[in-house]
Amino acid sequence: MQKYNVLDLFCGCGGMSWGLKKKNFNIVAGIDNWEPALNTYAYNHGGTKALNLDLSRVEPSEVLRAIGKRKNEIDVIVGGPPCQGFSKNIPAYGRFLEDPRNQLYRAYLRFVHEIRPKVAILENVAEIYNAFGGIVRREIIENLEADGYQVEVQIVNMSEYGIPQKRRRCFFFASRLGCPVFPEKSKDMVSAWQAISDLPIVNQGEGYDGMPYTSECENDYQKHMRASSKSVFNHIAAVMNPIQTARISSLQPGQGLKDLPKELQVKSGYSGAYGRLDYTSAAATITRWVFHVGSGRFAHPREVRGLTMREAARLQSFSDDFHFLGGRNDQAGQIGNAVPPGFMEQLADSIRIALEGKAEEYQQLELFSDAWALHG
Repeated sequence: MQKYNVLDLFCGCGGMSWGLKKKNFNIVAGIDNWEPALNTYAYNHGGTKALNLDLSRVEPSEVLRAIGKRKNEIDVIVGGPPCQGFSKNIPAYGRFLEDPRNQLYRAYLRFVHEIRPKVAILENVAEIYNAFGGIVRREIIENLEADGYQVEVQIVNMSEYGIPQKRRRCFFFASRLGCPVFPEKSKDMVSAWQAISDLPIVNQGEGYDGMPYTSECENDYQKHMRASSKSVFNHIAAVMNPIQTARISSLQPGQGLKDLPKELQVKSGYSGAYGRLDYTSAAATITRWVFHVGSGRFAHPREVRGLTMREAARLQSFSDDFHFLGGRNDQAGQIGNAVPPGFMEQLADSIRIALEGKAEEYQQLELFSDAWALHG
């Protein structure tokens, strides 16, 4: 099987790279300007260059020299430019097209224009699809088409692809070799509990790197997460203050802010704040605030505590052999900002078909979450 070369822009800790690496793609470099995430990227992607560069300022030719590659040696460019300026977490009055945070997709397009890979994948928040009347979406498509790409755009709900999280993101899939087609949706949803139930039980203040597994896998998703790992890392439960502990203790699985007793209510907060995962649904979107139970539905459904970073990583489909470096807050940022590797594993098959110009195979392409869990 040919190992196609991939350049990962705005790579963060490497969710896109990790998924493609699992499917035998050769990741030649990851580029970002957040040092903690790059440290994690370098640690997990041995032999891959991790470059600290501002992609809005550096020239593609400089990057190619730094990684020792020519243009025609880059088969795929992937990237998720930072998206804060488009996110629904920013009030509407605070969003404007000229916001510098809304311009980084143009740096990505500049690299694609100069290097001209065979395939390009751009990921961003779902809101980019309709942002500012669809101007941004149309600009991206028009630029890619002008460079000779066929482009498909899809808003992906990760829970529909066997990822245990209701995360909606917009993907632009561009190919110069054939019509790009996204993988088929999964037959079955994976719940948050199905993703994490086999991990060792830890209470507040407990856990350490290198913990042994204490139970057998209970489903295919867990088998896939544990396939290359002999022990558990990043599975450490933070200590909550007394009022946080009291709030989580008062809630049942699936309950949240609105269910707090009167004496424990907060004056204001996110609608999902102090939410506990339930046993039957996929998790809500994992964000960079996953380290704090007051910032979302980030409390364990059984133990009285927040999620460990390993549990958050499981919900993002990072396999257990991927280790996060840095402090807890840095790890949370890396996990919350990442593209789920499990989705990239599925998209990898579509990318490979596009690269090999086998458009006729798209009609037979059926990629379900159980398939990548069993054979990934």
